[in-house]
Amino acid sequence: MKIKPTNTEIAEIDMTPMIDIVFQLITFFMVINNFDQNEADERVALPRDQLARTPEVVRKDAFVLNFGFDRDNKGQLLSETPYLFFGDERLSIDQVRPRLQQESQFYTAIGTSLEDVTVEIRADASVQSGMIQELIQMCQEDGIQFQRFALKATQQSVP
Repeated sequence: MKIKPTNTEIAEIDMTPMIDIVFQLITFFMVINNFDQNEADERVALPRDQLARTPEVVRKDAFVLNFGFDRDNKGQLLSETPYLFFGDERLSIDQVRPRLQQESQFYTAIGTSLEDVTVEIRADASVQSGMIQELIQMCQEDGIQFQRFALKATQQSVP
């Protein structure tokens, strides 16, 4: 009996479903990720402290004020004047009052008591403490009236 040679081909695996699953996993982890860092701003170099720690409970009603300096790509200061950053918007401490009033009006409009709102201040380590105190006093003025504050710092590793 004569056997005919057959063409033997190497079976190839279709990778399309595997790629789809990988992209779905990436999307899933991006969605469930903690978005606390979303409010972080690279223009703010937080101070380091041994006692700094993340809050045990996520604050429900809070907004973040990033208080730092204009920096170049290498992190060098471009200006000695600190600014408050709201996304692409940059305000000096003298210009921030209307923005704070807007935040106060927003929380009042949605029915949230201003006593329950936490103002999280992410201040650069080089910002003078007097300017931070001035910002807190401004937040407590009539027409704004925030009462709860939290200052952010990075945890310093103990040698």
